[in-house]
Amino acid sequence: MPHVAATFEDFASAGRLLHDFNTEFDDPTPGPEALAVRIAGLLESGTADVLLDGADDGEPSAVCVLRYRPSLWSEADECYLAELYVAPAARGTGIGRRLLRASIERAREQGCDFIDLSTSEDDVAARHLYEAEGFRRTEGAGGPLTFHYEMDL
Repeated sequence: MPHVAATFEDFASAGRLLHDFNTEFDDPTPGPEALAVRIAGLLESGTADVLLDGADDGEPSAVCVLRYRPSLWSEADECYLAELYVAPAARGTGIGRRLLRASIERAREQGCDFIDLSTSEDDVAARHLYEAEGFRRTEGAGGPLTFHYEMDL
């Protein structure tokens, strides 16, 4: 079952999984140890949560990072689902769906009234999961298609 990272072991597991995520997709990574330290700092600041879920042996095989931010449009915070990764060996088992649902529930528990995320066009499996769980790729129900843009500074 998914749980909120709270221990050094959790931070290390999350760092390893996030490192594996970036490595799998040829993205830069500062390494698992640096990520574990960064995760600990984010959690201490209260601006993020990290959820882990694992196989039957208890070793986490999926990670999700939630980032909280004040909303312009309501008194409640918004939640950005910054990362969701399932290790290749655990894909197709339902762990991603379970972790996504736990993330939505966690955002609600934190008082958020909006959650958003980004994914790439070629990640068809993730897009199907997000849409099956109620996320839309339009601005409001039936609105125009939305786009996510980014720039390194």
